[in-house]
Amino acid sequence: MKKRIAIFASGSGTNTEKIIQHFANSSLAEVVLVLSNKADAFVLKRADKYNIPNTSFTREQLNSEEGVIKALKEKAPDLIVLAGFLWKFPEHILDEFPNQVINIHPALLPKYGGKGMYGMHVHEAVVENHEKETGITIHYVNEEYDDGAIIFQATTAVNKSDTPEDVAVKVHQLEYQHFPIVIEKLLENPN
Repeated sequence: MKKRIAIFASGSGTNTEKIIQHFANSSLAEVVLVLSNKADAFVLKRADKYNIPNTSFTREQLNSEEGVIKALKEKAPDLIVLAGFLWKFPEHILDEFPNQVINIHPALLPKYGGKGMYGMHVHEAVVENHEKETGITIHYVNEEYDDGAIIFQATTAVNKSDTPEDVAVKVHQLEYQHFPIVIEKLLENPN
């Protein structure tokens, strides 16, 4: 039986689409649900394109015992993937799916993590601080922002002439290259 992946995203969903494409013809796993905290998030249209069940939810629905968790239990995911999901993930869902929730962060944690450190905020900080490299971190999710055990990191050089937008392009390439493969490895060898 195929492993089941549920994805949470807040924005356009480019990482979500790469994951969907990666598992489209896989005998190992499939994306069974895409959820967003924004009703107009483009990620939902991307999920529609691949006929993947999707929905948006409110903060109240995320934190309620009847809301989002009910949809997750119905789909019974083996792995919950946060791909550009900007809200803090609730403890009751983490308790229900222990060691089954992962996130991707656009920096080399523990640097540039925590509340408010997402997207361009991260890349601007990397450039402002004249970092020589940055990258991505894929990690387990716990009760704190960007604090769970690190699963995988990849790096890219930051040149003196790079703008935050240049850094964003480099980091996105790392995400697209590595995130689906790390998900696949986790599903092949669950801890």
